[in-house]
Amino acid sequence: MKNFALTGVAGYVAKRHLKAVQDTGNHLVAAYDPRDSVGIMDSYFPYAAFFTDEAQFKQYLLNHRPIDYVGICSPNFEHDNNIQLAFDVGADAICEKPLTISQQRLDDLANLEAKTGRRVYTVLQLRLHPSLIALKTTLAHSNDFVEAELTYITPRGPWYDVSWKGFNEKSGGVVLNIGIHLFDMMVWLFGKPTDVKLHMMQSNKAAGVVQFERARVKWYLSIDRKDSPEKKQQGPHRVLRMDGQDINFTEGFDNLHTRIYERVLAGKGYRLEDARPGLELVYRTQESQISSKLSDAHYFIKP
Repeated sequence: MKNFALTGVAGYVAKRHLKAVQDTGNHLVAAYDPRDSVGIMDSYFPYAAFFTDEAQFKQYLLNHRPIDYVGICSPNFEHDNNIQLAFDVGADAICEKPLTISQQRLDDLANLEAKTGRRVYTVLQLRLHPSLIALKTTLAHSNDFVEAELTYITPRGPWYDVSWKGFNEKSGGVVLNIGIHLFDMMVWLFGKPTDVKLHMMQSNKAAGVVQFERARVKWYLSIDRKDSPEKKQQGPHRVLRMDGQDINFTEGFDNLHTRIYERVLAGKGYRLEDARPGLELVYRTQESQISSKLSDAHYFIKP
């Protein structure tokens, strides 16, 4: 049994991390969040210590070593600091996406790993989605050039803009905070990008084209509820269209965090260098100038 700690336990995705620790038969020693709405802990680890003060949380972990892993579910701009905290208490980090909102910090984190001997793992759960694994296998056995359209709609309400997620300096913007999913997916499926064009960038949606050696992918990203198909009752809509066929990966996310934790515990977790290509594609896209203005409809894959 391994000892875990968790930061950001009051956050949106924390439940999946709590479940993953429980599902893998491990123990949560303590959790931290400056907010105290953390009653969800009673459903998983009712006897775990909880702190709203980070210094007290860190000291508690130092006094209760060994701590094997620190799961990081905190806001994006706090990831760097929480990874450092994990290393300071002698633990490896399992950090939500994106690992960092700063491109420079990628190299800093790699140097920190080398200096401390600790590891930072990240949650690239779409790589474990059965439909996408099957597609990757198909692509690996084909030399055909691929034309694809990727629609990734995950609606968010007015709360999004008011929270830290609505501030680029804290979240990295919608293309990093939400888009990291589809950008990592693209490089995992299609390899190294050769050209990037940005056609639209707004606070709640973006669109562009990424050229790969053997693929060209038009992508559309949105958190605008009005973009979601009516039959989905304004829920998520995640579809990759290739050769007239739709690969729908809207569903199937329920146990992917548990599978990520299983991989980490088996020594096969996704590391910083696995995450780097997708992050660099996001940074490159954010730095691009809008090359042309295409309508939203040009990208949207109709259900």
